Amino acid sequence: MANKPERSKFMSNKQMSVGDPLESRCTKCRKITNHLIVAMTDGKPAKVECNTCKGQHKYRHPVVRKKAAPRRTVDPKLAEREEWEKLRPSLENKQAIVYSMTTAFKVGSVMKHPVFGLGVVLNSLGLGKVEVLFEAGKKKMRCL
Repeated sequence: MANKPERSKFMSNKQMSVGDPLESRCTKCRKITNHLIVAMTDGKPAKVECNTCKGQHKYRHPVVRKKAAPRRTVDPKLAEREEWEKLRPSLENKQAIVYSMTTAFKVGSVMKHPVFGLGVVLNSLGLGKVEVLFEAGKKKMRCL
């Protein structure tokens, strides 16, 4: 028997051919698995077969995806403060209604509270409740 020269596992100039094993991202397994080359185009793998699920698909390079950048959380108090700063100039010209639990408030009306100060009604939360934006933040208030 003729001795074949040993090939190093790390040879980078080896020509790939149909039937050779390689790693690819499997579309069915949704991870990087071992595959066999089924078809070649221009010297590159075009179609592969997964050794795990036996599914055939286009060759997808086993790229390690970058980690997602950490999300910056928006502080709700900061967002409320910015909203207050936008609405503040429009409150100067409106007639403020003194807060009382027996008074009815509409969305957009200006309220004067003895503790929280000036506020604007943002939402009606059903019967007897409104959401009001004060300089200190949003508050839920009882009313008619």
